Amino acid sequence: MVLIAASVCTKGGKIIISRQFVEMSKARIEGLLAAFPKLMSSGKQHTFVETDSVRYVYQPLEKLYMLLITTKASNILEDLETLRLFARVIPEYCKSLDELEIAENAFNLIFAFDEIVALGYRENVNLAQIRTFVEMDSHEERVYQAVRFTQEREAKNKMREKAKELQRQRLEANKKSTGIKSTGFGGGYGSGNNFTPTPSVGDTANYIPEPAKSAYTPMQKPSSLSSSAMKLGGKSRDVDSFVDQLKEEGENVVTSHSNTSAKVVSNTVDSGSTEPVHLKQEEKLNVRVSRDGGVKNFELHGLVTLNISDEKWGRIRVQLDNKDNRGMQLQTHPNVDKELFKTKGQIGLKVPSKPFPLHTDVGVLKWRLQSQEEIVLPISINCWPSENGEGGCDVNIEYELEHKNLELNDVQINIPLPMGSNPIVSECDGQYSYEARKNILLWSLPIIDASSKSGAMEFSVPNSRPSDFFPLRVSFTSKTPYARISIIDVVLVDDDSPVKHSVDTVFITDNYEVV
Repeated sequence: MVLIAASVCTKGGKIIISRQFVEMSKARIEGLLAAFPKLMSSGKQHTFVETDSVRYVYQPLEKLYMLLITTKASNILEDLETLRLFARVIPEYCKSLDELEIAENAFNLIFAFDEIVALGYRENVNLAQIRTFVEMDSHEERVYQAVRFTQEREAKNKMREKAKELQRQRLEANKKSTGIKSTGFGGGYGSGNNFTPTPSVGDTANYIPEPAKSAYTPMQKPSSLSSSAMKLGGKSRDVDSFVDQLKEEGENVVTSHSNTSAKVVSNTVDSGSTEPVHLKQEEKLNVRVSRDGGVKNFELHGLVTLNISDEKWGRIRVQLDNKDNRGMQLQTHPNVDKELFKTKGQIGLKVPSKPFPLHTDVGVLKWRLQSQEEIVLPISINCWPSENGEGGCDVNIEYELEHKNLELNDVQINIPLPMGSNPIVSECDGQYSYEARKNILLWSLPIIDASSKSGAMEFSVPNSRPSDFFPLRVSFTSKTPYARISIIDVVLVDDDSPVKHSVDTVFITDNYEVV
């Protein structure tokens, strides 16, 4: 047989889609399709009609026709067999046989038509093979994408480390010019390079923690730093090129109008007005959970920083309350009095007569928690995709808040989908949106707390497999700390009188995956 064209049209002759398989002008093919309704006559039972030059083979599809145009010399039995295969393809990609649905899935249908016929001749394929060929799923491509994603993430981490190093160098240069170095904190304060452990719970004798990465951006930019922060000679040109590279990677970079200084902003908490003594308690969470249950990796980093903007409050002590008994590994800065911290839970300098540095975020305490127990998870995600027997999957996803004292805000669960799939959501707590360009179903929940500790979503996706919906990625922010460590008071060293202070607390996800 020689198949000239395959088309889906209405009974009134309106063409919805048409695929031409032999070389022929557009006017000629449109003329052939326009002549088809005029050749139809009522009362006839056969499903083909002929003219002097071509044969029309058609099959009714509710209010539409599946139409093949062939030469008169083609085998009518083969024509009818091919027509049945074309008619079976359409429900594979369309939920309903109406004009709008056909138009929305036109490209998938044309791709499928091309798998049935090549250069006018029928290919030896069945429906399952057509579905596989159109899907074009490749294990090698998935491996390549996973490797590329890992490389990009590592590159971004290296850039953040470089940005931190440049910031540290600027602070060192400024301290040398302003005399802050005499306080004994040096340029490495808060970077964690010279930290020694101060365990308080559990066996931490051999524990050497990695430096915690701060996601905070100082809310008040010190005037003493603005004039000299970037006076590093020839290095300013390197900083500019590095900042441009960060912008290309999609990072949000805020550049000051004076000089060329820049800082990387990842998660900024607007604290509004702050007191001359301001503390920040920040925690970042990295989690990797198996889809079948079990924690592959859980790592929490916490950091307390202190910023003093008035020199009369430089000689202070910070009173903490530590009620956490989950094996949290604590560290104080080397210039902090460790004995005072162990006995009274206070953060103060080893030399009480010296003040804390001014106009600088200095890290005074950090902690880390590692575990592979599911009980440590702040929120658990359970995803159950199952094949529905129609070539697709029905997916049930539920979440549950595991720690009732937490309040999680702006929770987002990113669910990957197969390319070109359109999910059908039947039930959803919260809001959802489908990002077709990224092939992601985004489940958004403004708040999860003890009053709304669990929820679920149900949806179905045609032409999918259970493995297509992983890895899931979860993100949230919280003003409730994960660790049961709180800042309760700030007092003067001389007379223990209270000092007015402000505290910012934030708990965020750095990476949370269900794989």
